[in-house]
Amino acid sequence: MSWRPRIDEESVFRRWMGIEAARLRQGLVEDRKRLSVLLAEEEPQAITKAGEPYRFDKAVIELFGEQVPPVLHRRLRLPITFRFSPDVPGSCYLADEAAMQALQALGDLSELRRMHEGKLWVGRAIAYAIGQKYPTAVQFALG
Repeated sequence: MSWRPRIDEESVFRRWMGIEAARLRQGLVEDRKRLSVLLAEEEPQAITKAGEPYRFDKAVIELFGEQVPPVLHRRLRLPITFRFSPDVPGSCYLADEAAMQALQALGDLSELRRMHEGKLWVGRAIAYAIGQKYPTAVQFALG
């Protein structure tokens, strides 16, 4: 009889979590597009890691085009990605300075916020509120 780990062992849990995390990553956009490119598209969309189309809400893209300074149109890549870290359970971070500047221009983040070591940490409630306000323009990912 071969040895099988018990279902409550940490190695089983970690393997299962890895499989689920990989499944979640399949829905993320593989190559985020510049706002300037999305504004020019009739039906703004990108491709997910699974190869499926990811359609942006055109009204949200147009809102970004109107309210985000034109100097950011070529630097801002959408969707904006907030990342979770298991080490910081109540927060998530942005690792994209152009995204931070765009959200500041939109009034969703304070102008006083600054990135530290390439990351801008925000509370999950703030990130979720931003995600609800701009559907399809924001994604959430694990670390």
